[in-house]
Amino acid sequence: MKLSCNSAICGDQTCGESMKVEKLVTVSAKIPEVLYAELAVRVPEGERSDFIREAIIEKLERTPRPEKILDLDRRIGELETDLSEIKRFLSDLEVLTFSKGKANPHKFCSDDVDHKIVDYLIHYKGATTPELAEALGVNRWLVLNRLRRIERSSKRHLGKEIISYYGGRKRGKKKAWWLAEDFTGEQE
Repeated sequence: MKLSCNSAICGDQTCGESMKVEKLVTVSAKIPEVLYAELAVRVPEGERSDFIREAIIEKLERTPRPEKILDLDRRIGELETDLSEIKRFLSDLEVLTFSKGKANPHKFCSDDVDHKIVDYLIHYKGATTPELAEALGVNRWLVLNRLRRIERSSKRHLGKEIISYYGGRKRGKKKAWWLAEDFTGEQE
């Protein structure tokens, strides 16, 4: 039996030649009785194997190959790394400034985790330590240490904290970290 080459099966986009199927494998599938009755009515008995085989091949052609998905995931990771590096360089040059405040909250960040913490606080105005840890996919103790370090560093350089912890209830959150009102433009 000869079949045309399918790029989804052999993987060669330029092949286009026929390939010889050397070994066939039997596949069984459970389908609803109604679906089988429909298949029996529409497809003659001797052509059902070819019909099912062609349907599988057609579906495989439309399904992305795992290595392509992994390659795209790797490329996205590289882009995220490059973006955080660009943010860090801009922050070092004090070009990346927060429009509502006079100081740049990213100036006190030492790495990508710190930048993500500050970005999260800017976006959501405040967050609990477990909320930040879950959003960033890191340990909550790491987040807590980073928050404290940013808090101390900003106080040492600016004379005030850019983020602070408030144990009471505020904006529906209890025991949360908040970006200073200078950076949010809101009054407490």
